[in-house]
Amino acid sequence: MNKIPITVIVSVKNEELNLPSCLEKLMRFAQIVVVDSGSTDDTMNIATAMGAEVVQFQWDGKFPKKRNWALQNANLLYEWILFLDADEFVTDEFVNEVAIKIQDPLYNGYTIQFENYFMGKKLRYGYGFQKSALFKKSKGAYEKIEEDLWSHLDMEVHEHPIIEGKVGVINAKVVHKDFKNLDHYIAKHNAYSTWEAQRYLQLQQSKNSDLSLNQKIKYSLLNTGLLPAVYFIGAYFLKFGFLDGKEGFYLARFKAHYFFQIQTKVESLKVK
Repeated sequence: MNKIPITVIVSVKNEELNLPSCLEKLMRFAQIVVVDSGSTDDTMNIATAMGAEVVQFQWDGKFPKKRNWALQNANLLYEWILFLDADEFVTDEFVNEVAIKIQDPLYNGYTIQFENYFMGKKLRYGYGFQKSALFKKSKGAYEKIEEDLWSHLDMEVHEHPIIEGKVGVINAKVVHKDFKNLDHYIAKHNAYSTWEAQRYLQLQQSKNSDLSLNQKIKYSLLNTGLLPAVYFIGAYFLKFGFLDGKEGFYLARFKAHYFFQIQTKVESLKVK
């Protein structure tokens, strides 16, 4: 079978639980590069044994972070780049659609949609999420945020890719299913909320206007203090999250609390 001319970049740190399921589904792609941040578990051995190229990244606290660094420094053999996390698993339907759509010369990138799992259950309702994680390396990169003095995240989690030209949509979804426990989920989002609070205050000072519509809505609601309640009502009632049972309720509550954390941390940082 001819390999699909795409380089897949999987960013990892201590992902021995998720990585095997991620990599085994990528065999139809021509190049798989695992960018590791000093894992102390079996991540590197798993990646090597499954045929991936492993590149080590050590962040110095400055630009670029992991994904932009890989674009600039890794030996990427193909023009099209697909960025995945270890807990994101492609399907045959997704791979088939990607193989066709990258042949369209009118598009320089594609937005990917996700099928979300929480506490082991597939969620059919609530807010979905998507990101533009497939693009030509000569036409895109992740946005640069001036965060040298305060960021603690070595990878572009909230940064959006800036892509020249037309960006399409891949209709087939990627499965987002983390095999780590709930403690990991809570710790991860605690770290994310700290970053988002710092970013919010930075935007207040810089008056940055290059924001997406969703970002403008989020930050406007943060200003009012209503974001946690608005999110919960939207996800659980308006988007029918209650039909996903207790898992739908738990996720809506956790996400609402995440936004409450951001609001609280913003106020705390203002006092300093």
